[in-house]
Amino acid sequence: MNHLAEILVPIACGCILPIAIIWLIVRRRMNETNSRTQIAMAAIEKNPDIDIEELLKKVSKGGKLLKEKLLTKLLWGTLASLLGIGLIGTGAWMGYVGGSVPDDIYAVVCFGLIALGVGIAFMINYFVGKKMLAKEIEAEEKRLTEQE
Repeated sequence: MNHLAEILVPIACGCILPIAIIWLIVRRRMNETNSRTQIAMAAIEKNPDIDIEELLKKVSKGGKLLKEKLLTKLLWGTLASLLGIGLIGTGAWMGYVGGSVPDDIYAVVCFGLIALGVGIAFMINYFVGKKMLAKEIEAEEKRLTEQE
């Protein structure tokens, strides 16, 4: 029985779980599209002269602004970097105190370095994107203030 669990758990985590996640995401998007279509059809039935494009813009949720996307990257970069530094510190502490298996120390430090690298990549992406998209962000903010 133990041998069966050793086989099924990796299969479930590696195959079934990603397929289930993708299926749920696709199903949610289809439901959103269907609900927008139903709203548009009901509006057309009640008032055939209505501007459908404007109605769909009001009904659909607006995408994130460039500034919000960049701030999200900064947030994830900071979190991943702090996690990486914490894991590296934990690995160093495990090595200093002793009594830990060297493979465990190596694994903790490797995961820490990976997390730190991902965090630094997100932060670089934030700062480069902020510099390159400064004019677009300013124009987007100006457009939003004009709409209000």
